Amino acid sequence: MSRFSTPADLMRLSMQTGFMLMQAQMVIGMRMMGMWGLWNVHRSETARMSSEKVSALAEAALASSRAALSGKPPALIAEAALKPIRRRTASNVKRLVRRGPGKP
Repeated sequence: MSRFSTPADLMRLSMQTGFMLMQAQMVIGMRMMGMWGLWNVHRSETARMSSEKVSALAEAALASSRAALSGKPPALIAEAALKPIRRRTASNVKRLVRRGPGKP
């Protein structure tokens, strides 16, 4: 495996990062509306906001360490770190969208 990232690796990382950021903004918006009583969120959502970040960060650190130790190029190391975070944001969007607007 090459020690260098290819342009395709960098483009894929950029797209994945952008998509994750878009989903994160959607989650933040739905959670804020939930705090205002405008979106149907579970009572545990506020605690979940903090606890999920700790586990996602631990998974990202482990995945990036494994990728680095296996000699992957920088873009693939970053992609490995991003994967657990993307999985969480995608899951949160799906879960919160299903609950929809309204009171809990």
